[in-house]
Amino acid sequence: MAISGKRSSSAESLATISNVVLSTFIVLTLYFGRELLVPLALSALLTFMLAPLATRFQRWLGRIGAVLLVVGLMFAATGAVGWVLTRQVMDLATKLPGYKENIQTKLRSIQVPSQGPLSKIAKTIEELKKDMPGGVPLSDPDAGVKVMPVEIVNGGDGRLKFMQVVLTPVLGPLGSAALVLLLVIFMLLQREDLRNRIIRLIGQGRISSTARAMDDAGERVSKYLLMQVVVNVTYGIAVAVGLYFIGVPNAVLWGALATVLRFIPYVGPWIAAAFPILLSLASSPGWMAPLLAIGLFVVLELISNNVMEPWLYGASTGVTPIALIVAALVWTWLWGPVGLVLATPLTVCLVVMGRHIPKLAFLGIVLSDEEALTPAEDCYQRLLREREHDEMELVDNYLKTRPLADLFDLVLVPVVAAAGMDDRGGFLETGQLAVVERGLGDILDAVSPDEPPADDAAFAVCCVPARARRDQLAGGMLVQLLWQAGCPARGAAVGTPMADLVNWLREANAGTVCISVVVPSTVIHARYLCSKLRGNFPGMKIIVGLWGKTDVTTEMIGILQSSGADDVVTTLADAAGRMTLYSQHG
Repeated sequence: MAISGKRSSSAESLATISNVVLSTFIVLTLYFGRELLVPLALSALLTFMLAPLATRFQRWLGRIGAVLLVVGLMFAATGAVGWVLTRQVMDLATKLPGYKENIQTKLRSIQVPSQGPLSKIAKTIEELKKDMPGGVPLSDPDAGVKVMPVEIVNGGDGRLKFMQVVLTPVLGPLGSAALVLLLVIFMLLQREDLRNRIIRLIGQGRISSTARAMDDAGERVSKYLLMQVVVNVTYGIAVAVGLYFIGVPNAVLWGALATVLRFIPYVGPWIAAAFPILLSLASSPGWMAPLLAIGLFVVLELISNNVMEPWLYGASTGVTPIALIVAALVWTWLWGPVGLVLATPLTVCLVVMGRHIPKLAFLGIVLSDEEALTPAEDCYQRLLREREHDEMELVDNYLKTRPLADLFDLVLVPVVAAAGMDDRGGFLETGQLAVVERGLGDILDAVSPDEPPADDAAFAVCCVPARARRDQLAGGMLVQLLWQAGCPARGAAVGTPMADLVNWLREANAGTVCISVVVPSTVIHARYLCSKLRGNFPGMKIIVGLWGKTDVTTEMIGILQSSGADDVVTTLADAAGRMTLYSQHG
């Protein structure tokens, strides 16, 4: 056993080391291979965006015709937008000199108090400027002399310098854009073949799960991109119309800029807002236009973030907001501004991979917007924090949408079972099991319905714990469900001697008894009680509740029935329904 434990520990250590090495290798590959990977990522992103349109046109034009039409439409739209924006920029350039007087008027209207921190700061800055190289000292007698700069020019070729300064920064992005376009065309033409090859490459015998992952990723990314285009275009149109009525020049330019920059998460909209707000300050003689422009962007952001995006996006991304923020930082660090634009689609793909590939399940846990813990796990960890007492908040929220039976079967019974198993395995500290059981008892007291009256001190159903406090707690849950149904019921205390238990059942005159069993209590404990109760009450209906146990076999049922049980149930809701019928029909 010791040797086996050491081997298991060594294997886990090696697996951890290999995962760290693999993660480091992936990060370094993404960082140093960005020159190759960024065009591939952009091509894949555009392919996801254009593939649905190409598939629709393919029915009438064929594959090649549909791809060429889609690419042509993309070129035409890009050219038309570029032409309009170029005209807008040229028009703005001719208007800017005329705004000088408005700017000077606004600067003169801002009065800085002669005595105050701002005036002192301004005076200090002026003095520092005069002491800096190139500044004019106060005592300089030649302060009015204008110095002409002298530049030594060599006889080099000006054309070579022009190519280095102007053409090189332009040709690089143009070459990358051409490469991306070429990749998009071939990806659209060969999209099914590429999909099959990726499935063959990473599937490795798991064809069905890999295909589901591919379909899920494609659907989520395509839907996200489509909805983002719709939201951003709608946002840009609203910006253009609003700025036009406010009186900000070149409103179409700022609407288009807002549409493009909104693809950059979080910071893009505010960068887009800064330009028209500054222009409104320069172009308007008063302060009303800038204030209206600021109000326009604030209102549009509130409507977009709280109405449009939740309505259109829904659960299309499946990524938590904090994960998107962290992903934006990471991808920006890896790939620069392009990584910021691609952060959300790439993170969506990682989440999908985490959902469908077991070795990458940690990605789904860290990034996915699904609940990290089930309600039962959440309740359990809250109960373990003895001093917090916040488990009732979870219970109250759960009962707003689910019935009491679901709370017992799906939340509290699993908590009871988990606490018992952890205590048995030595994972709980001394006294923690008692803390959890005490907290569960407080929850049962808080959600308890009114007890129905019993005729002549008789109870239709009595619940008997098989062995431990956990069995008594589950029996108490069944009693509360029976009370809710109007059926008189009582629960016995754990540890009651058999003679006292028999006398209690005889006095209660119960027609049905339920033996409550929660793991790690076993069928053996229930079998012993069945045989004892059947010997004392031959005509009583005996039901065994194996609460939360999903692997009940016919062999277990046969053992219990041979010991005197009439029925075996696994959920409290099922048991409450059957016992209510038994009490009504005798």
